[in-house]
Amino acid sequence: MLNTTCSSSKQIAVALVGNPNCGKTTLFNALTGLRQKVGNYPGVTVEKKTGNFSGPHGELIRLIDLPGTYGLNPTSPDERITTEVLLGLRTDTYPPDCIMCIADATSLRRHLFLVSQVFELRIPVILVLTMMDLLKRLGKTIHAAKLSKELGCPVIPCNAFTRSGLVELRQLAVKYRKKPPSLLPEEPFSPLREATTRLSTATPEGHRTAARLALLEPCASRLSLYGLPASLIKEVVQEQATLDSKYVRWRYITAAARYRRIQGICSRAVYCSSQQQAVLDMTDQLDHFLTHPVWGWVTFAFVMTVMFLTIFIVAAYPMDWIQSGISLAKNWVKSTCPRGDLTDLFSDGMMSGLGGVLVFLPQILILFFFIGLLENTGYMARAAFMMDRLMSRVGLHGKSFIPLLSSFACAIPGIMSTRAIPDARDRLATILIAPFMSCSARIPIYTLMIALLLPSKMPFAYLAKAGLMFSMYAVGVAVAFTCGWILKRTILRGNISCPMVMELPPYRFPLFSSILQQVYQRAVIFLKRAGTVILGISILLWFFSTYPKSSIQSQEDALAHSFAGKIGLALAPVFQPLGFNWKISIGLLCAQAAREVFISTLGIVYSVEGRAEEIAKPLREVLLRDHWPDGRPVFTPLVCVTIMVFFALSLQCVGTVAITRRETGSWGWAIFQLAYMFIIAYGVALVVYQTGCLFSLG
Repeated sequence: MLNTTCSSSKQIAVALVGNPNCGKTTLFNALTGLRQKVGNYPGVTVEKKTGNFSGPHGELIRLIDLPGTYGLNPTSPDERITTEVLLGLRTDTYPPDCIMCIADATSLRRHLFLVSQVFELRIPVILVLTMMDLLKRLGKTIHAAKLSKELGCPVIPCNAFTRSGLVELRQLAVKYRKKPPSLLPEEPFSPLREATTRLSTATPEGHRTAARLALLEPCASRLSLYGLPASLIKEVVQEQATLDSKYVRWRYITAAARYRRIQGICSRAVYCSSQQQAVLDMTDQLDHFLTHPVWGWVTFAFVMTVMFLTIFIVAAYPMDWIQSGISLAKNWVKSTCPRGDLTDLFSDGMMSGLGGVLVFLPQILILFFFIGLLENTGYMARAAFMMDRLMSRVGLHGKSFIPLLSSFACAIPGIMSTRAIPDARDRLATILIAPFMSCSARIPIYTLMIALLLPSKMPFAYLAKAGLMFSMYAVGVAVAFTCGWILKRTILRGNISCPMVMELPPYRFPLFSSILQQVYQRAVIFLKRAGTVILGISILLWFFSTYPKSSIQSQEDALAHSFAGKIGLALAPVFQPLGFNWKISIGLLCAQAAREVFISTLGIVYSVEGRAEEIAKPLREVLLRDHWPDGRPVFTPLVCVTIMVFFALSLQCVGTVAITRRETGSWGWAIFQLAYMFIIAYGVALVVYQTGCLFSLG
């Protein structure tokens, strides 16, 4: 190890190591109590958490809670810190005298892979088993003494809440200093064994462990993470090239041998009831089917179809109730309040703007209910596994899936979650394509256009509507992956993205209270947005569409001479090739603040323009009556599809632009994202509309 600074005789350094979500931090808090310090490692934003506790005879033990990792071949800044501390590469942290490896007892086989790698460091190891109470409920038992004998290190079952096992841990932290045996006494693959021997001969003793780990590193861009000098990295690259030229899967042979050894240990130390074994067998069968290259995608398509059918069928009833309530309220205001600008502002501005958006709240809530249901049951993780195969083919990192999935709700948290992607180019590529995922703000636009496009009385109307809605999501995903493929081969060219490692959670019966809480939170967010951004823009838009007052009798001509009308007419030549009139152009401009504002804009524009008897009619009926000067309808099926395509591909959300600037640290990338998405949206919409006109579909 490079850091030769030793902890003093009065202070013992102990490191907590484990997979993410294994109970490591809970144990850290139980051992240290309030005697802990939280900061950052120098030069990075990774949290550094240290604390102290006393041994049985007053010995001072310094405990460090290392970031969770799946192995000692780091794939993220967090995992890099863990590897560097364990290898003694950091001068700001004591090399540990002892390592406490934390393992989730319910997933022992997976957690022992990291333990087996830690054994290779030749530092005393204590294995701590958590989640033992949950293991018991699952019908399993771990024989700790037998497991200890198999591994050659102490094994302590521990419960931080009941504090069982903490006394033994304090004692062992002070007195246990036996180096663990290797789970693989000899490298099973002879060419790799010979390469390791050659590398060890040419490597100083302090670098040998790091060099062995680096030899198995699949990504050349990460070899610098092991603290090796340039000359040793060159030796490692040469050995890797020699093995790559002769053997395709040489790295996996060692991993497979390690897992076979772990499987043998678990088979002798873990006992499972026949009932639980049947559940495990059923889980394996379900996983085989749901992640199958063919049937997995068939199942995914079926689930999506059911979701969108439910959105249209079930949401239709509350949407009608909300629409009726808004219409009654507007009629009451018009008939009760004295005529004037204040009444018009309240009915034509505020109620038309807010009502036009609130009517789509049921569909948004049903969407989030389904997302929560899929996450709670464990299916979403299986979908992520399948999507990882697809993303790797277009050059995206496997960890890009979670940010892209989050972007279906809202691109802002999706872009923020890209911080977990280790490679800067992969992260930037994910940020640049995340807004292509159809967020919940697009649902009102899709729904209104589909209602204009497909009458509810047509045969199989709901199935056709669900298919059209799903196709908009598919268009966004297809364009996102295409742009990702182009970006990773042009301006963001780099090394091949490394595979994603993720845990498949067990299948569970959904916890509906948790799902409903998530739905409630999304409803609150939507209503707050409606009560602030949309309400404010609705008031401004009513003002701009009402003033300046004129003596023109025609409502349409008066609207055209208003501030909003002049802006719309100025924009009309830009969007007329897409089949959009100047009123739609106003909607596109206002929707730059937030996509759903497009609906409220149309509601206000057509309420201000409409005759008194049409004010309370649903927006769909009013839009269907709009015509060009030559008598042609404005909202033809082709125009409706073009509007959906434009919104599916354009970046119309100032919040997303702002978060892109913050996460990339550059206005340049934010403006590039805004510009290239507008060009793509305009170009694809132009092709759709002009092609439709060519075949007389317009």
